[in-house]
Amino acid sequence: MAEDNAEVLHKFFARPCDFVKGVVSLDALPEGDRPEIAFIGRSNVGKSSLINAFLGRRDLARTSNTPGRTQELNFFDLSGDLYIVDLPGYGYAKVSKSQVANWTKLMKAYLRGRPSLRLVLVLVDARHGLKPSDIEMMKMLDEAAVPYRVTFTKRDKIKNEHAEKLEEKTKTILKNHAAAFPEVLFTSAVKKTGLDDVKSAVHIVCQS
Repeated sequence: MAEDNAEVLHKFFARPCDFVKGVVSLDALPEGDRPEIAFIGRSNVGKSSLINAFLGRRDLARTSNTPGRTQELNFFDLSGDLYIVDLPGYGYAKVSKSQVANWTKLMKAYLRGRPSLRLVLVLVDARHGLKPSDIEMMKMLDEAAVPYRVTFTKRDKIKNEHAEKLEEKTKTILKNHAAAFPEVLFTSAVKKTGLDDVKSAVHIVCQS
């Protein structure tokens, strides 16, 4: 009897996942010998919290209330089958402009030129919706032909009516973005909601 999808996902993502390295230059990237999934979003969107919740860990990815905490391309290895990449936040960050410029350049070079990158999860705070910096990032991914999914964080902070309107508005915007999946995901790291949807999206591209 075949396992149901939930059981398959649980077994796949419950395996050991370890920090590999923090990358500050393209020549330091690990070998692209397995699929890679990248998480990206504005500073303070809750990226590290979602990665930890997604993998069922407490502190695999470092969390902080200070925007701009992630300043490297952080690679995590899921049992040799998948790299999960935690990218620096864009937008506001409490660091120097030169630092922001350096890691933005590195991040964009990685996104544009990494053949093993299968999917980018563009994280957006559900309370605020898409901002100009999100649209700019989406356009860059369109140009690079890198598939991505808009994934809302902090779903627990908004009402159902707000979520419905946000989903409808965002889907309309996504019609103009060639590399975007047409459906959006809603998640809450606090309530642990929407995590199976993220796992399913990641698992599908890893198996293709």
